[in-house]
Amino acid sequence: MIDALIGGTLHAAAVGKTASNGKPYATAKVRAAVGTESVFVNVICFDATECAALLALSAGEPVSLAGELTPKVWTPANGEPRPVLDMVAHAVLTTYAVQRKRKAVEPKAQHSKGTAQARQQRAAMDSLEPLDDGGTLL
Repeated sequence: MIDALIGGTLHAAAVGKTASNGKPYATAKVRAAVGTESVFVNVICFDATECAALLALSAGEPVSLAGELTPKVWTPANGEPRPVLDMVAHAVLTTYAVQRKRKAVEPKAQHSKGTAQARQQRAAMDSLEPLDDGGTLL
């Protein structure tokens, strides 16, 4: 088992299934670029949040996954052996999640930034000496 973080595109839409014990899970196939080649990663996740994130994506959309990775070899009926990876995903990160997190943090960051800027401007104004009325500015 290897702890890994992979990024790639969803090869086909994820599929939601139910295990024999009644718990839901999701499977997907991700195409990850390795130089000029690409490798397929067979993904399975069991956590409801990660399953929902994976199921919300369409084929071709980018995704990043973290979890347990197992390297394997796949040999087609009439071809050369090819590498393939199996992953049990513990975390799924999509562009939608990033956008949602940025929007959630953005108003707080702008508010605190504006407050800090206002404090800095007031401090700068307080530290200025008054201008002499008879002088000229160049």
